[in-house]
This record gives sequence, structure tokens and C-alpha cells, in this order.
Amino acid sequence: MILDFITTIRKNHALEHATVSVLMRKLRPGARLMGRSTADGFYIYGDAPHEAVSEAAEEALGRLKQGEGNLAVSPFCGTNLAVAAILAGLASMLAMRGEKEANRLPNVLLATLAAVVIAQPIGRIAQKYLTTSADVADVDIAEVTSTRKGTHTRHKIRTLRG
Repeated sequence: MILDFITTIRKNHALEHATVSVLMRKLRPGARLMGRSTADGFYIYGDAPHEAVSEAAEEALGRLKQGEGNLAVSPFCGTNLAVAAILAGLASMLAMRGEKEANRLPNVLLATLAAVVIAQPIGRIAQKYLTTSADVADVDIAEVTSTRKGTHTRHKIRTLRG
């Protein structure tokens, strides 16, 4: 049961990334979008027309189903930040061990920088194998709704697995 729940979120996360990727190519340069996955779909936050979001979600789902799994991995995903933070923290702790106080700051800075650099490919790997699943053959889009409060627009893409 819990594995099915996690699998559903991973599939929705992949579709969220793919939808944002498709949208970014269609909207004006510099458009700001953010997504968040849930068990029943995902949200897209940002100033994008309802029709554009709906079309992008359908296109993204079709492209994932056709094998474009690369759309499931995003350079802007929070997974990348989490991996970078964990590696930077561990690198900092290791760099402080056994060093004289005068050497600690340069060692911590160098170790943290190295950790952030290597976190980029590791974050993508973590997305591919842990936080997303491009296997969306059993996913369908049930509906897309949009709500606006002031200057903020929220789009809810509700998915079904079947």
C-alpha cells in the first residue's frame, strides 16, 4: 500500500517536471513557474493561461508515454537542492575533523564547494531513480482546474492511475 502511494507520487512528480518543461518552451522567456506533486496529481504555480497548462500537461504525458523519460528530470527540482544540502553538510563536517582551527574555514569552504559541484549529477540520478518515475503508461489526466487569487495563479492537474 505504501509502495503504491510512493509510486503514484513519483509518477505525478515526473509528469509535473515534464509539464513545466513543455510550458517553459511555450511561455514568454523568463516565465516563473513552480510545481508540487501530490498523490492525486500535481500543482503548477505561476502566471500561465489555463489552456496552456492543460495542453502542456497532455503533451507532456504523451511524450513520457512515448519514451521521453528525460522530461522527468529537472535541473530546477528541489531534490537537487536537498542532495546539495546533505552533501555540503557532510563535507563540512568531514573537513572540520582533526584540523587546526586556522585551517578549518578554507577546508570547509573547499569541501562545501566540491560537494555542491558533485551534487548536480547526483541530484539528477536521485530524481531518475528515487523521486520520479517516467513509467506513466497507467496514468491519465482527469481534469485541469485553475484558480486565481490576486496576482497568484494555481493550476491543479488531477491524475488517475488505471
